[in-house]
Amino acid sequence: MTDVEALKAKIRKLNARATQAKMDLHDLSEELPTNWERIPEVAKVAHDAHAALMAARSQLAQAGA
Repeated sequence: MTDVEALKAKIRKLNARATQAKMDLHDLSEELPTNWERIPEVAKVAHDAHAALMAARSQLAQAGA
């Protein structure tokens, strides 16, 4: 597997993780005010997941793929 292929596989996993984090945040928002204490925790997970995804996409773009 080439570096580009490995990066694309990583992006697919990160995309799935980011999508799940987005849905978790959405679900939490629909349940408000129940579990309002979890907002920072769930938001951080979503933020970190999307930051990792954007960084990997940037790496792929720099690799010219």
